[in-house]
Amino acid sequence: MKIAVVGAGAWGTTLADMLARKGVPTTLWVREPELLAEMKEQGRNTWFLPEHPLSPDLALHANPARAFAGVKIFLMVVPSQFLRSTLESFRDILPKKPIVVCASKGIENGTLAPMSQVVAEALEPLNPRYAVLSGPSFAKEVALGLPTTVSLGCADKKLGKELQALFSTENFRVYTNEDYLGVELGGALKNVMAIAAGICDGLGFGHDARAALITRGLAEMSRLGKVMGAKPKTFMGLSGMGDLVLTCTGDLSRNRQVGMKLGQGHKLKDILAETKTVAEGVRTTESVHFLARKLGVELPLTEQVYRILYEDKDPSQAVRDLMQRELKGE
Repeated sequence: MKIAVVGAGAWGTTLADMLARKGVPTTLWVREPELLAEMKEQGRNTWFLPEHPLSPDLALHANPARAFAGVKIFLMVVPSQFLRSTLESFRDILPKKPIVVCASKGIENGTLAPMSQVVAEALEPLNPRYAVLSGPSFAKEVALGLPTTVSLGCADKKLGKELQALFSTENFRVYTNEDYLGVELGGALKNVMAIAAGICDGLGFGHDARAALITRGLAEMSRLGKVMGAKPKTFMGLSGMGDLVLTCTGDLSRNRQVGMKLGQGHKLKDILAETKTVAEGVRTTESVHFLARKLGVELPLTEQVYRILYEDKDPSQAVRDLMQRELKGE
């Protein structure tokens, strides 16, 4: 099976390199010509994964027609807010019934659509087959070959098994789950909680606060997921609890780092201007905030993160407001 990886950030590069080293014919589509030139010259992604040498078997292309020639499986690893436009720009050169595996984590602004809906709408004339890859996984650790486990959500059981075999390696274990909506929602919603956890750390709160936040954050994720049609038990798995714990505690979490700086008094625009990498939780918070309002779901943690990000609310006041909410049963 030939596969094209779309998006040469740290995660896209890591997954493409992992597949190439496994012996899967893999092409990585690189949007930036200057990055592509550096990758070909130096044999590594100098922008996003500079310490990791790339497999010589990994093909690199900026021309999508060349990158996608003969490909039926497309692994999408672009920022979630650009997924629709990216797919639409490629629609005329993609095959019929392409297999789209989404590793982008988020909910689209404006439409409030999960990635599965974005893919279905953007490629409607092609009748795409969909799967989502999500779970507790830092690109740097996967690139180092450290043991990692993730979930692959796919409604088509047979296709899910085929993709499970394709992506699994001796250090990268893939579990299947037919609840693709729950898998993708877990990957999106946990980023909001990671920002909240970072804010707590930036304010100097202790382990008690972080544990409470992770627990109540999981409750929020499950609550919204259930209303949207996902299975609550999915949020207890790798793409829910697993990814939530990782992003709320790991120093490599971009979303947690954003939260820490907010808790330390930095302004959001200054934080975002300091890095090329994308913290998906910032834009996802906006989507989740309005989605919860639309569906009538109470998400107190998400609401306070939204007010900190978009209304410049003081983080300390946000915590006080959370702690002084009406008392209720768990």
